[in-house]
Order: sequence, then structure tokens, then C-alpha cells
Amino acid sequence: MYGKRLFPGGIHPQEGRNGKAVNGANPITELPASKRVVIPMSQHGGAPAKVIVAKGDPVRVGQKIGEAAAFVSAPVHSSVSGTVVDIIRTMTFSGVEVEAVVIDNDFRDEWMELCPPADPESMTPKEAIGVIREAGIVGMGGATFPTPVKLSIAPDKHFEKLIVNGAECEPYLTADHRLMLERAPEIIDAVSLLLKIFSVPEAIIGVEQNKPDAIAALQNAAAGNPAIRVQPLPVRYPQGGEKQLIYALTKRVVPAGGLPIDAGCVVLNAATCYAIYKALREGKPLVRRITTVGGLVQEPHNFLVRIGTPVRDLLRACGGTLPGTCKLISGGPMMGTAFTDIDIPVTKGCSGILALGKEAVDPEESPCIRCGRCMRACPMNLQPMKMDHLIRAERFDEADKVGVMNCIECGACTFVCPAKRLLTQSFRAGKRIVNIRRRQQKAREDAEKAALAAKEATKEAAQDDKRKEG
Repeated sequence: MYGKRLFPGGIHPQEGRNGKAVNGANPITELPASKRVVIPMSQHGGAPAKVIVAKGDPVRVGQKIGEAAAFVSAPVHSSVSGTVVDIIRTMTFSGVEVEAVVIDNDFRDEWMELCPPADPESMTPKEAIGVIREAGIVGMGGATFPTPVKLSIAPDKHFEKLIVNGAECEPYLTADHRLMLERAPEIIDAVSLLLKIFSVPEAIIGVEQNKPDAIAALQNAAAGNPAIRVQPLPVRYPQGGEKQLIYALTKRVVPAGGLPIDAGCVVLNAATCYAIYKALREGKPLVRRITTVGGLVQEPHNFLVRIGTPVRDLLRACGGTLPGTCKLISGGPMMGTAFTDIDIPVTKGCSGILALGKEAVDPEESPCIRCGRCMRACPMNLQPMKMDHLIRAERFDEADKVGVMNCIECGACTFVCPAKRLLTQSFRAGKRIVNIRRRQQKAREDAEKAALAAKEATKEAAQDDKRKEG
């Protein structure tokens, strides 16, 4: 099981103190609602939502408090009933301050009036996308790209396979595992609805083999639908990456710089499918999610937690951190983000809160020994040692040419490097600079085009004047 792989590169890191192979994950427990929630307007890819409530306004659970500000954006809803007490700037896990709505909970848990679709099976794609958009659903595996944008297929593209990502290949994280085990019929129902609404012939649910109970639950739930296949996968990180999962399940290759739809596929996380079920069947927006709290904590849990709940409350509910904790991570240990403020609120993309020890502290680097392990581990067939050399030498144009922008920042190269080179951090910084340079180059080209257009217009006007005089 552990020696096989279905995509290039990859690794198999130890699964963690509360990992799947250790105790089969922890059942979902609903975390009691906090006295106060802080709900950021930017917890999705794209433009931040625009606040549509004011200080002093009463709100109910599920009420929209932030309106999508662009096509690539998502509305935000209240996760509690109560009163808006402030509109502030708050820190997020990404380290960026964003606008947020602060709500004091009245503990009545009064929902807004829900209006679920009368007959989801008969909905058109446009109608279903509208419901999903209004529900504020985004990718819940961590990327948080707005789901309705992903489902808005261009006329020249072909949506042939729906891929459901149940790999959950990051160590420690078990939120999707428990969701697939405990909510399998709902996930399968959402998949069935999407197949029918979008006229897609097949869905494949990829689940790694270290979750045999979840695989069995999904297979039992899907037994009556031959269009849905639950595919067990060898355990291999980063199999949860879209391109890696598509190749593992279909052998289709997403072109460099392309999207899954370019291979005829749309990939949705298992938790995203469950959120779609809640929207299409019950009319409920995304206001809660499953979050793993694990690592060096007294009692690891998978919590059903309300969006906006401070991390402090999750750690307290687990009995606090253990001695030796050196770092807190949002997400998994491979691709997660370190943070220090435990009052940061849980957002739609927060799959895990991990307390890690000395293994999470960045080691001292030594020179590259040219062993090639990073190249063998890279799931994108890149040359990490070469890209790192170019970035550290500030040769960013050359790094761009050798493919640094195709790096998915999975951390596999850093994990296997015997010299302890901080390769992923190097690529992340390099990609930011390349992006800045690309934007600057585009701005220069646009300015040159505008200047040329203005010059041509002036020239034509002068010629018109001459013709009139003649």
C-alpha cells in the first residue's frame, strides 16, 4: 500500500501522533458556540466580500453579512444569531489584515428563513450555480477558490468527469476522513445531483487506502449509482493536489499553466460536496466546517466549528497544548501556515489547527550536495535545486523560464533534502517576485499600447484637419 504511487514524485511522511493509521481519526464533535465571533470578509480566493451590515444590527444564523464584490469572490454569512458590535480589521492565517464583522452571540441560534430549491434534480446549471454562489461555498481543502466559478464552464470546454478529492494526504488531518465516514450518504447525494444537473457521465471519488472505513461507507452509499466510482488510492503525498489526483484517477494530464477543465475534469473536495448538499437540499449557506485540532494537544478532536470562532476556543476545548509545543499551524504540516495569535478566527478553508514540536522548527541550512532527491520527489517534474540557485542569485527571469511558477508549494522537496535547504520557502518568495515583475511588465506594455493608440489618434486627427483645409 505504501510503496506504490500513481503519479510522478511524491513522498510518504509519517502520519502523525493522531494520524489516520494511528487511531483511525476522532469522531466529529460539535464545538459549543463562542460568546463572540469575528467573521473575515476575505476567506476565499479573489476579491474580499463587501460588508452589508452596520454596528448595532441584529443578525440571525445564515444571514448574509458580506456581499460578493466580483465574479471571483464569495458572500459571507453569520454563523451565530446576535448583534453586530463592530466592523474591524483582523489578522488572518495568511498574515494579512482584512475587514471583519464582530458579532456577539445571543445563544438563541435563530436561523434566517431558509428557502431550499423545491426540486434540485430539475435545476439548470445556471440555477444551481446561483444557489451555490449565494451559499458562499468555496473549496474547503485549503485553496478556497469560489466553487461557483469552478463550475461555470466555458462553452468551448468539456466537463466529462467530476473528481471528488477525498485523499486528505496531509499528515495529522482527519477532518475529511470523518466527514466521509459519518456523512457519506449526503456526499454521494451531492455528487449525484451535480452529475444530473451538469449532465456529466461519471464521478470518481479518490480516497487513500489508509481510510478503509470511509471507503466502505462511500461505496455503500454509492452502490445504487453506477455513474459514481469510489477509487481507493495508494498512500502518497501530495496526491490531494488537483493535477496529481486527476492523473492518478484518469491518467489525464493538466497542461502547464492550465486548469483541470482543460483535461475535461472538475475537482471538488469532499467537504465542498457536503456544503453543496446543505445548500441544494436544505438551503443553508456555509457557516460551519469540520476542523482537525491535533498534534501536541491534550485531546485531539475533529470539531464541527462555526466560522469566526477564535482558535483559542478550539485549543481550550482540547485541553490546551502539551509541553514542547514550538509552533502552531493552520492546515497540514506540509503546506500549512504558521501563526502566533490564537485569537485569529477559523475561516472556510481552515482544515486543521496543529500544535507541533521541534520537528516543525526550521533547521540550519547547509550547501546543496546535488544528490537529486528533490527532483525525484517533485510531483511536477521540476528541478528544485536549479530553481533555488536561480532565486537566491536573484535571477528571477531565468527561474521563471525553468518553471518556478508551476511549483505547487507542496514541500516534498524540502522534506527530503539532506542539506535541509528551505526550498519551498525559496520558491514561494521567488513566485511572488515573478508575479510582481509580470504585472509590472503588463503595465508597461499596456502603457505603451495606450501611448501608441494616442499617437495614432493624434496623427489621424491631424490628417483629418489637413483634408478639411484642402
